[in-house]
Amino acid sequence: MTEDDETLRYDRMVETALRGVVRKAVEEVMAHHAEHGGMPDDHHFYITFLTDYPGVKIPEYLRERYPGEMTIVLQYQFSDLGVDAEKMSVTLSFNNVPERLVIPLGAISIFADPSVNFALQFQPLGEAIEDADLALLDELDDDGPDDTRPGGGGRSRSKKNKSESGEVISLDQFRKK
Repeated sequence: MTEDDETLRYDRMVETALRGVVRKAVEEVMAHHAEHGGMPDDHHFYITFLTDYPGVKIPEYLRERYPGEMTIVLQYQFSDLGVDAEKMSVTLSFNNVPERLVIPLGAISIFADPSVNFALQFQPLGEAIEDADLALLDELDDDGPDDTRPGGGGRSRSKKNKSESGEVISLDQFRKK
Protein backbone atom coordinates (compact mmCIF):
# COMPACT_ATOMS: atom_id res chain seq x y z
CA MET A 1 0.00 0.00 0.00
CA THR A 2 1.48 3.34 -0.98
CA GLU A 3 1.34 6.49 1.12
CA ASP A 4 -1.30 7.94 -1.24
CA ASP A 5 -3.55 4.92 -0.61
CA GLU A 6 -3.47 5.69 3.11
CA THR A 7 -4.32 9.37 2.75
CA LEU A 8 -7.86 10.18 3.77
CA ARG A 9 -9.55 11.80 0.79
CA TYR A 10 -11.45 14.57 2.54
CA ASP A 11 -11.99 16.32 -0.78
CA ARG A 12 -13.93 13.32 -2.09
CA MET A 13 -15.81 12.94 1.18
CA VAL A 14 -16.95 16.57 1.08
CA GLU A 15 -17.92 16.40 -2.60
CA THR A 16 -19.94 13.24 -1.95
CA ALA A 17 -21.64 14.71 1.12
CA LEU A 18 -22.59 17.86 -0.81
CA ARG A 19 -23.99 15.77 -3.65
CA GLY A 20 -26.10 14.19 -0.90
CA VAL A 21 -27.58 17.64 -0.27
CA VAL A 22 -28.69 17.71 -3.91
CA ARG A 23 -30.23 14.27 -3.54
CA LYS A 24 -32.03 15.23 -0.32
CA ALA A 25 -33.37 18.45 -1.89
CA VAL A 26 -34.73 16.50 -4.87
CA GLU A 27 -36.27 13.90 -2.53
CA GLU A 28 -38.05 16.63 -0.56
CA VAL A 29 -39.38 18.18 -3.76
CA MET A 30 -40.56 14.73 -4.90
CA ALA A 31 -42.49 14.27 -1.65
CA HIS A 32 -44.00 17.74 -1.82
CA HIS A 33 -44.84 17.40 -5.52
CA ALA A 34 -46.63 14.10 -4.89
CA GLU A 35 -48.70 15.57 -2.06
CA HIS A 36 -49.27 19.18 -3.14
CA GLY A 37 -47.97 19.49 -6.71
CA GLY A 38 -45.18 21.82 -7.70
CA MET A 39 -42.21 23.06 -5.71
CA PRO A 40 -42.26 24.26 -2.09
CA ASP A 41 -42.81 28.05 -1.76
CA ASP A 42 -40.76 29.95 -4.35
CA HIS A 43 -38.01 27.32 -4.53
CA HIS A 44 -36.60 26.46 -7.94
CA PHE A 45 -33.46 24.62 -8.91
CA TYR A 46 -30.83 25.40 -11.51
CA ILE A 47 -28.91 22.20 -12.18
CA THR A 48 -25.87 22.33 -14.44
CA PHE A 49 -24.44 19.01 -15.55
CA LEU A 50 -21.81 17.60 -17.88
CA THR A 51 -23.58 16.24 -20.96
CA ASP A 52 -20.69 13.94 -21.88
CA TYR A 53 -20.41 12.37 -18.40
CA PRO A 54 -20.83 8.55 -18.42
CA GLY A 55 -24.44 7.57 -17.76
CA VAL A 56 -26.03 10.88 -18.80
CA LYS A 57 -29.08 10.08 -20.92
CA ILE A 58 -30.44 12.98 -22.93
CA PRO A 59 -31.78 13.19 -26.49
CA GLU A 60 -29.04 13.49 -29.09
CA TYR A 61 -30.29 16.88 -30.33
CA LEU A 62 -29.83 18.29 -26.80
CA ARG A 63 -26.34 16.82 -26.55
CA GLU A 64 -25.48 18.49 -29.87
CA ARG A 65 -27.01 21.80 -28.80
CA TYR A 66 -25.29 21.73 -25.38
CA PRO A 67 -21.91 20.06 -25.93
CA GLY A 68 -20.09 19.62 -22.65
CA GLU A 69 -22.53 21.29 -20.26
CA MET A 70 -26.24 22.03 -19.92
CA THR A 71 -28.37 23.78 -17.29
CA ILE A 72 -31.94 22.77 -16.54
CA VAL A 73 -34.37 24.66 -14.34
CA LEU A 74 -36.90 22.81 -12.19
CA GLN A 75 -39.68 25.22 -11.34
CA TYR A 76 -43.12 24.98 -12.95
CA GLN A 77 -43.27 22.33 -15.66
CA PHE A 78 -41.66 19.02 -14.88
CA SER A 79 -42.83 15.49 -14.19
CA ASP A 80 -41.58 12.06 -13.18
CA LEU A 81 -38.90 13.51 -10.90
CA GLY A 82 -36.79 10.78 -9.34
CA VAL A 83 -33.51 10.36 -7.50
CA ASP A 84 -31.49 7.56 -5.97
CA ALA A 85 -27.94 7.16 -4.64
CA GLU A 86 -26.43 7.40 -8.12
CA LYS A 87 -28.63 9.54 -10.37
CA MET A 88 -31.60 11.82 -10.75
CA SER A 89 -34.17 11.76 -13.54
CA VAL A 90 -36.86 14.12 -14.72
CA THR A 91 -39.14 14.70 -17.69
CA LEU A 92 -39.00 18.23 -19.11
CA SER A 93 -40.59 19.79 -22.16
CA PHE A 94 -38.39 21.09 -24.99
CA ASN A 95 -40.36 22.89 -27.71
CA ASN A 96 -43.51 21.24 -26.33
CA VAL A 97 -41.97 17.76 -26.62
CA PRO A 98 -41.57 15.89 -23.30
CA GLU A 99 -38.09 14.39 -22.91
CA ARG A 100 -36.77 12.13 -20.16
CA LEU A 101 -33.34 13.12 -18.77
CA VAL A 102 -31.20 10.86 -16.59
CA ILE A 103 -28.34 12.65 -14.83
CA PRO A 104 -25.82 10.83 -12.62
CA LEU A 105 -25.16 12.85 -9.45
CA GLY A 106 -21.47 12.81 -10.38
CA ALA A 107 -22.27 14.72 -13.59
CA ILE A 108 -23.69 17.70 -11.70
CA SER A 109 -21.30 20.65 -11.65
CA ILE A 110 -23.61 23.33 -10.17
CA PHE A 111 -26.76 23.09 -8.05
CA ALA A 112 -28.49 26.33 -7.10
CA ASP A 113 -31.74 27.46 -5.53
CA PRO A 114 -31.85 31.21 -6.22
CA SER A 115 -35.01 31.66 -4.11
CA VAL A 116 -32.88 31.27 -0.97
CA ASN A 117 -29.54 32.38 -2.43
CA PHE A 118 -28.08 28.86 -2.14
CA ALA A 119 -25.58 27.31 -4.53
CA LEU A 120 -23.08 24.48 -4.65
CA GLN A 121 -20.33 24.12 -7.23
CA PHE A 122 -18.74 20.72 -7.64
CA GLN A 123 -15.50 19.38 -9.00
CA PRO A 124 -16.33 16.76 -11.63
CA LEU A 125 -15.96 13.24 -10.29
CA GLY A 126 -13.32 11.57 -12.44
CA GLU A 127 -14.49 8.11 -11.55
CA ALA A 128 -17.68 6.42 -10.44
CA ILE A 129 -18.89 7.12 -6.91
CA GLU A 130 -17.27 4.58 -4.62
CA ASP A 131 -19.25 2.35 -2.24
CA ALA A 132 -17.96 4.22 0.82
CA ASP A 133 -19.08 7.49 -0.74
CA LEU A 134 -22.54 6.03 -1.43
CA ALA A 135 -22.80 5.12 2.26
CA LEU A 136 -22.25 8.80 3.10
CA LEU A 137 -25.14 9.72 0.79
CA ASP A 138 -27.37 7.20 2.56
CA GLU A 139 -26.49 8.72 5.95
CA LEU A 140 -27.67 12.10 4.71
CA ASP A 141 -31.11 10.60 4.11
CA ASP A 142 -31.58 10.23 7.86
CA ASP A 143 -30.37 13.74 8.74
CA GLY A 144 -32.66 16.73 9.28
CA PRO A 145 -36.43 17.08 9.36
CA ASP A 146 -38.60 16.17 6.40
CA ASP A 147 -39.78 19.75 5.90
CA THR A 148 -41.63 19.84 2.59
CA ARG A 149 -43.60 22.82 1.27
CA PRO A 150 -45.45 23.93 -2.04
CA GLY A 151 -44.35 24.94 -5.87
CA GLY A 152 -42.54 23.14 -9.51
CA GLY A 153 -41.28 23.20 -13.34
CA GLY A 154 -38.54 22.93 -15.91
CA ARG A 155 -36.86 24.64 -18.80
CA SER A 156 -33.40 24.50 -20.30
CA ARG A 157 -30.70 27.13 -20.38
CA SER A 158 -27.24 27.19 -21.75
CA LYS A 159 -24.09 27.34 -19.64
CA LYS A 160 -24.35 29.63 -16.60
CA ASN A 161 -21.92 32.44 -15.86
CA LYS A 162 -19.26 30.87 -13.66
CA SER A 163 -17.93 34.18 -12.37
CA GLU A 164 -20.57 34.37 -9.65
CA SER A 165 -18.98 34.37 -6.23
CA GLY A 166 -19.92 32.20 -3.29
CA GLU A 167 -20.05 32.85 0.41
CA VAL A 168 -17.86 31.30 3.09
CA ILE A 169 -19.88 30.13 6.06
CA SER A 170 -18.39 29.45 9.47
CA LEU A 171 -19.46 26.17 11.02
CA ASP A 172 -19.42 27.85 14.45
CA GLN A 173 -22.83 29.38 13.75
CA PHE A 174 -24.34 25.87 13.66
CA ARG A 175 -22.77 24.62 16.90
CA LYS A 176 -24.82 24.50 20.10
CA LYS A 177 -23.66 27.04 22.65
